[in-house]
Amino acid sequence: MRRFSLWLRGKPIIADSVLAAMLLLLEILGVGNAHNKIAYLAIGVLLPLPVALRRVYPRSMAVCTLALSMTTSLVGFLSADHPDHIALLSQGIMLYTLVAYVGRREGLWYGLGLVVNITLSITAIAESAGSDIIFTVMFFALCWTLAEFIGARHAYDTEVAARLAVADYDKERRAHDAVSAERTRIARELHDVIAHAVSVIIVQADGAKYALRSDPDAAEQALTAIASTGREALRELRRTVALLRTEHAPDQLPQHGTAGIAKVVEMMRGTGLAVELELTGELDDIAPEVSLGVHRIVQESLTNTLRHAGPHPKAWVRVRRTDSDVLIDVTDTGGLPLREPADRIKGSGLGLVGMRERVAVLGGDLDAGRHSDGAWRVRASIPLQAGPTE
Repeated sequence: MRRFSLWLRGKPIIADSVLAAMLLLLEILGVGNAHNKIAYLAIGVLLPLPVALRRVYPRSMAVCTLALSMTTSLVGFLSADHPDHIALLSQGIMLYTLVAYVGRREGLWYGLGLVVNITLSITAIAESAGSDIIFTVMFFALCWTLAEFIGARHAYDTEVAARLAVADYDKERRAHDAVSAERTRIARELHDVIAHAVSVIIVQADGAKYALRSDPDAAEQALTAIASTGREALRELRRTVALLRTEHAPDQLPQHGTAGIAKVVEMMRGTGLAVELELTGELDDIAPEVSLGVHRIVQESLTNTLRHAGPHPKAWVRVRRTDSDVLIDVTDTGGLPLREPADRIKGSGLGLVGMRERVAVLGGDLDAGRHSDGAWRVRASIPLQAGPTE
């Protein structure tokens, strides 16, 4: 039943046509009391017709109803025959329609037309019709009052629908923003994993190529580092993809904290990069996003050192936790690679940009640059309560 009511609400012509048919039926039943049955039936058929389209064309149908009512009064005045047309109730129905669905101003103009019609009817009726006039006025007043109530209800429903539409739009926008942010985060993670691994592999492959004949042991060590780095990169990629496929996979999260930093440093040492590590403060109980940020900054900084800090690079990594933030300081010997073959694959230049974006998302600061002595230094500060800066 409720489903049918909702279906009917979307098709006003059907319900209004039923109402018009009921008025027409009442007119047909009353045709026997009329002296001029043909005139009565003609007017009785025409009066209900505008009701069928009252909500589709409310102004036009109201004018038609008013014109037919005045015609009925005029015919009664000329023929001295004043039959009671039950379909004249359509005047009140139209008044209700205008006030409820169009506005009070249109309803007021229509009401003035009804006053003119009532005056014409009084003129047409010679005998006293005080009770009929009182009933008519009360009927019109009831229609107006009911229209005010229904109109207020419609306005409330419209406002609620508008608010729901705005809420749905905001929900969709937030979902879109969340998806965009997640895509950015995933892209950053994949960039960090792949760029680090590929950079290490390229440097080691270049070293192995030049040491293949002169120092087979060094070449073998470089090839071992390439294989180890490739396997580690593959494991991290699999962990990242697994996180995308499941809502909660804590056992597959990358290893961060002191163990994660130590693992990165150890892997870089295996490539021939001399790294000194200094960790101060409790770094294992900080927020996962802060820990991941520290991990990636150290990883990216050491990767840049391996690529750009000369033939015998050395780096110093210091991570210190304070009461309010985590301080990262990575310094290397600076300089440029000794050999720079024409076919060497260079970095995208997005490593430093990616670090800045990551630190900015976490609400921290990052400073990177070359010192007067040629050393390259990356310093970052990440608050323990991570969040975007204003």
